[in-house]
Parts: sequence; structure tokens; C-alpha cells
Amino acid sequence: MMQRSVMAMVAAAILAGCSGSPKSPDVATTKEAAETAVAGVNWSYPSRWVKAGPRMMRAATYTIPAATDGSEGGECAVFFFGAGQGGDVDINIQRWETQFQNGVTTEKKDRTVGEILVTTVAIEGSYLSPGGPMMQSQGVKENHKLLGAVIQAPEGMVFFKLTAPKPVADAVAAEFDAMVASIVKQ
Repeated sequence: MMQRSVMAMVAAAILAGCSGSPKSPDVATTKEAAETAVAGVNWSYPSRWVKAGPRMMRAATYTIPAATDGSEGGECAVFFFGAGQGGDVDINIQRWETQFQNGVTTEKKDRTVGEILVTTVAIEGSYLSPGGPMMQSQGVKENHKLLGAVIQAPEGMVFFKLTAPKPVADAVAAEFDAMVASIVKQ
């Protein structure tokens, strides 16, 4: 009888370690303010990123430090357009792909963070840097990368979009993953 309960505890421990969410990378994070939470979720962001002021159509914007080689930094924008708004996962990934000239999707993964379905994507190439009300190109930026996450939150889709020169995006990929892995229901 004792042997069965020990075996049951071992099996439970093994199953607990096999959840659908990967372990968050060891990254120092700052809890996002509760008033910034959207669509029924909250998250933490990397402590070394700088939270920017409010911007139109964005729930949050973070400035990512430049690489030590003096190249430009990047930014991570968080969007929520309202319940039922913003389109589905594939439409958004296709839209992100069109923001690159000769862009290549190098990675696309579905995973569960807590109880929330998340799709992450990495796209690289010549970024067309869309901006303004009509999302027109602000000029081509060579050798750039987008790290994106579409969060299927309880109250609608939330979109995390990090864009930066490829070396910067590669250097902060673990930080982006930690932010996505920190997503929790409110």
C-alpha cells in the first residue's frame, strides 16, 4: 500500500512537470501595473526595458535598449482592439509577414501559458516599418526581426509585437519569452 502511494506521488510530480507551458527563462521582470491589464490578462515585462508613455491604439509600449555595438534598439508594442476585434491568429501573422520585404517566418509555435492559448512567431528580413493611421512604410530597415505573440485572452485577442534589428531581437528573445510566459488571468 505504501509503495502505491509513493508511486502515485512520483507519477503526479512527473505529470506536473510536463505541463504545456515551458518554464520561464531566468529574466528579471517588473509586474505591469494593474490598470494596464487588458482583455482579462496581466503580465510582467523585462526590468531593463523602459515603459514608454501612452500611444494611440496600444495597451503598452516598451523601449528595448540598443546592442552594445551602437546599433538602434527596438520596441515591443502591446495591442488590444476590443472583444471580437483584431482578427484571428493566422490573419495577424499574415499581416505581420506583409510588413517585411522578402520576409521569412523562421518559427511559429502554439503553446499554453496557464490556461491561455498563445501563438508565437518570428519573422525576419527587411522591415517596412509601418506607421501612422494608414500604416504606411516609414522606410525599409534591413536585417530586422519581429517576435510576435497572439494571446487568446478571456476577453479577446491581445497582440505582443517586438521589432528590432535582428542582433537586438536575437539578444532579447529570452526576455520576450519570459514576458509571454508571465501572462496570467486577472
